[in-house]
Amino acid sequence: MADHLWQSRRVATDVPSAELRADLIDLATACGVATTFDDWQGRKTTVPAATITAVLTAMGLDVSTPLATREALHEVKLRPWRRVLPPVVVAREGRLHQVPVHVPHGDPVDVVVELEGGDWAPLRQVDRWVDPVHVDGVLTGRATFELPDDLPLGWHVLRARTPAGVSECPCVVTPDVLDLPLTLQTGRSWGYQTQLYSVRSSRSWGVGDLADLAELSAVAAGQGAGWILVNPLAAAQPVPPMEASPYLPTTRRFVNPLYLRVEDVREVAYLTPGDRALVERLAERVRPADHDPGQIDRDAAWAAKKQALEVVFAHGRTPAREAAFRRYVAAEDPGLTGFATWCALAERFGLPAADWPAEAASPAAAEASGLSAELAERVEFHRWLQWQCDEQLRTAQDAATAPGTGPGIVHDLAVGVHPDGADVWSLGDALAHGVTVGAPPDAFNQQGQDWSQPPWRPDRLAELAYVPFRDMVRTILRHAGGLRVDHVIGLFRLWWIPQDASPAAGTYVRFDHEALIGILALEAQRAGAVLVGEDLGTVEPWVRDYLADRGILGSAVLWFEYDGERPKAPEAYRELALASVTVHDLPPTAGYLAQEHVALRDRLGLLTRPVEQERAQDAAEQERILGLVRDRGLLAEDADEQATVEALHRYLALSPSLLVGVSLVDAVGDRRTQNQPGTSLEYPNWRMPLTGPDGEVVLLDDLASNPRARSLARAVDEALRD
Repeated sequence: MADHLWQSRRVATDVPSAELRADLIDLATACGVATTFDDWQGRKTTVPAATITAVLTAMGLDVSTPLATREALHEVKLRPWRRVLPPVVVAREGRLHQVPVHVPHGDPVDVVVELEGGDWAPLRQVDRWVDPVHVDGVLTGRATFELPDDLPLGWHVLRARTPAGVSECPCVVTPDVLDLPLTLQTGRSWGYQTQLYSVRSSRSWGVGDLADLAELSAVAAGQGAGWILVNPLAAAQPVPPMEASPYLPTTRRFVNPLYLRVEDVREVAYLTPGDRALVERLAERVRPADHDPGQIDRDAAWAAKKQALEVVFAHGRTPAREAAFRRYVAAEDPGLTGFATWCALAERFGLPAADWPAEAASPAAAEASGLSAELAERVEFHRWLQWQCDEQLRTAQDAATAPGTGPGIVHDLAVGVHPDGADVWSLGDALAHGVTVGAPPDAFNQQGQDWSQPPWRPDRLAELAYVPFRDMVRTILRHAGGLRVDHVIGLFRLWWIPQDASPAAGTYVRFDHEALIGILALEAQRAGAVLVGEDLGTVEPWVRDYLADRGILGSAVLWFEYDGERPKAPEAYRELALASVTVHDLPPTAGYLAQEHVALRDRLGLLTRPVEQERAQDAAEQERILGLVRDRGLLAEDADEQATVEALHRYLALSPSLLVGVSLVDAVGDRRTQNQPGTSLEYPNWRMPLTGPDGEVVLLDDLASNPRARSLARAVDEALRD
């Protein structure tokens, strides 16, 4: 979700100026809320008081009056002093880290760290004076202890013993630098980037699925590819209409069961003849869609799959399989049961969840009212669906890594979740209410952007020891070789927009990037996975250096890699990067070369200047790149479309970038745009199946023998080996 690839969903309005009070500035600063920022033209901009007020209110603070604001600031400053230990300590491996400990002034205190394996070590107190503070009538002092620099990676526990008792908090030791997976330590690797739902075989149920992913991985490995980057596979609504955008899931932790291949569920083999015939009839109902180049119908596919899966679920499991299911549930709870309960409630009451009765308004309410018990069978079904997703993801990753040529499947993590989804219902105030996430105006989106997603609350996330974030990442990485983090700069700061305000009326809110990036790296290290940060668009200069220092790859897109006014030479690309010619927010390269993106935006009324002027500028920008490719002797003057696409990829392979991505749409000559930023109903985003240059469906069955795909794969593979 690069800043410059998205457009506003709302019309910008004039923001009335108001002088910021000193108390608001002080409180905002204490909470990481920007009161000024430099806009895309480098101008210092003061954030409106109304925005600051709305953002602080979303953080649970009362700023209704100057007195309330001062009291809120006092409480924010006292928060750490009210705790013996911080809510969580996140440190880097091999580095000393100081821990503040608060006790009544003069009281003795000892601190130890208990390691995951059961061993423990004492912490040394540092000779550092901090003036004591009166907290609720008690003079409270701060002692400073130091974590040893030889602690192993992991989620440990700090324990502080005082005369009043024992306090504890998680202590997370994270990699200083994330190790590359072994398969990437020996050299560069290329892989396919694809939208899984669009890649169908003759055995699909109208939508590309996890069995197709396993097959695609085998085909790709046979062509020399080492990995497959897929769209976020996160769950959407279990009731129609199912959200088409994979970047607006109902939860980021669990998987959309739409991607299940019903026949690959083990228990299908033991169905009665009648039930097996029913499953086959349901499949035949939607399989004709696999050959249809029209829009993908998720609702029809899910209706058929859900009915079939209910038949399989009702058949039951052997004791061994039941034990495996229970182990999965135990490992994923309580989050799994919370998500499954939301799904069952959505089936009962429909959506939006804002219309649900009070007894279903929260997990606690559903439990107290007896709804959870009443819906136990449906909750069990939705837990079982996630278990099946987990099993089929494991199978797909095993297939992808069997050749030993690369990390296998690389998943994609969306920026946030649907504002009316399962995470909003189950995570409570860990997500901020009354604000959404987006981006400020810039040269490409002069109205700014609103992505309609609620952000994490940085204060609550820390109080929860980042466990919701950890559990999300850990679940995704369990059967993955990598993770691409969309809009990775959101782990540093996010643009918060007050509800119903213009995107221009937002401000930046900072997060503890040391904690978030560290935990992300720890979970990736344990999974043996590579991390890729989508760091396109407006990025503070130091952020890319920081990510590289932590071993996290950045992103480089051919059309956007510039050094001032000139395109970068490929040798100037970053080594720690995933480089690609195109991305899912642009047309396939064949369509881009034909200026399909200009024609489409013109038809949809998205252009802000005459189409002739837009075409001329786009042609000039393309020619800057194509001229460099010709200068390298990679492209003839009279080259056709296919030769041009291959030349651009050969040119990209001249870069030192560790990963080179090839969009599957480029491999087959597809021309249609998968997602047109700035549209919702105006264009069928995220619904286009994989097609060839003639507009006809390209099935996975035919991909291995597709001449165009084989030629491009050979071109990239040879270029990386030269």
